[in-house]
Amino acid sequence: MKAIAPSCNLKPMFGSNQPTEQSYPSVQNAQRSDSCRTSRSEWQSSCAILTSKVVSQGTLPMPLVSPGVNHVNGHYSAARVPQHGHQKPLGVSDLSPADPMHGDGANQRVAYQGVPGAYSEAAACKAYPNCEAVPCEQFEVAFQAVELWIADRAVLPIENSLGGSIHRNYDLLLRHSLHIVGEVQLPVHHCLLALPGVRKEFLTCVISHPQGLAQCEHTLTKLGLNVARNAVDNTAVAAEFISANKLHDTAAIASARAAEIYGLEILEDGIQDDVSNVTRFVMLAREPIIPRMDRPYKTSIVFAHEKGTSVLYKVLSAFAFRDISLTKIESRPNHNRPIKHFEYMFYIDFEASMAETRAQNALLEVREFTSFLRVLGSYPMDVAPWSQPSSSTSSHTASPKTNHSNGNVNMAKP
Repeated sequence: MKAIAPSCNLKPMFGSNQPTEQSYPSVQNAQRSDSCRTSRSEWQSSCAILTSKVVSQGTLPMPLVSPGVNHVNGHYSAARVPQHGHQKPLGVSDLSPADPMHGDGANQRVAYQGVPGAYSEAAACKAYPNCEAVPCEQFEVAFQAVELWIADRAVLPIENSLGGSIHRNYDLLLRHSLHIVGEVQLPVHHCLLALPGVRKEFLTCVISHPQGLAQCEHTLTKLGLNVARNAVDNTAVAAEFISANKLHDTAAIASARAAEIYGLEILEDGIQDDVSNVTRFVMLAREPIIPRMDRPYKTSIVFAHEKGTSVLYKVLSAFAFRDISLTKIESRPNHNRPIKHFEYMFYIDFEASMAETRAQNALLEVREFTSFLRVLGSYPMDVAPWSQPSSSTSSHTASPKTNHSNGNVNMAKP
């Protein structure tokens, strides 16, 4: 099937991103076989879970991103100077549609937020070991890079075991038309980095991502570092900023790979307060994958409901009745309603494949209580065991174009 570039008026619905004259069918037409040999067209038809209200109303209005914004999630973006020959992160001005046939080659171009050395880069290379990792300045840019065929996939953080959900990406999942095709869990191993020759007692400031600072607060205190803490966009951005500006009184909390890339020394290794610090990333693509039943699957949905009592209880009961375990429930403000109503969108992850009859029937029941329902993706779970990398191995783990010991974890392809 010939690929075409997505048009700017595509709606964020579960199904093909290619134009079609047919409207998307509802889940009521999903009474099909659970066979793993189901064709793509049958799968897309059976899993486009939309209500008549959503079809008539179109997409939910969401706040737009202003071109040229130089921050992510409200945090100051440190000035960055490309160095060491690394690729400059994509910005909003770089987002012009590329050749729609791009990505048919052997290697995948995978977008991530940050600069080389970021944990997101490590996650991208764990999910797609032979990929070409494409750094992006903002989460929004990573979404758009895939939609505009500049990248083939995006790997973005969705939640951290200590810091909780990354709310910005939940909102972007609803705003954009990409599909979740996999997940990968990455242990976070923080290091304290500084320019060569710098001693801890001479430090006056430590910079990192806000969660990086929070996750190392107790350890920094134990080290006697009662210094200023300043937040930047990304852990690797902090390392890059120190290196580019030759700051001898500032240290960064970042990965060991960032130290290697930007010529910094590791003053302290493994400074995270909790060793069980793991970030979950989702893998995004323009097309959904065909779910199967030969391995553990997870399905992510988002829904809204009209005013009424016990609606959430009824929705949860649809899963409990069928013995479907929920792994995540998250509420976000409904941008389609005035804030005074305090109405919310609910995001749910549950352990079942959309190829299973029980999952299809559960969503049929959920549809009865909701005004909006969308399947974000049904994809293989990351069930691989993980362990904390040491500073001697973490740089290898994050290196692009390298085969890793974890293998090609959940590299789901349409």
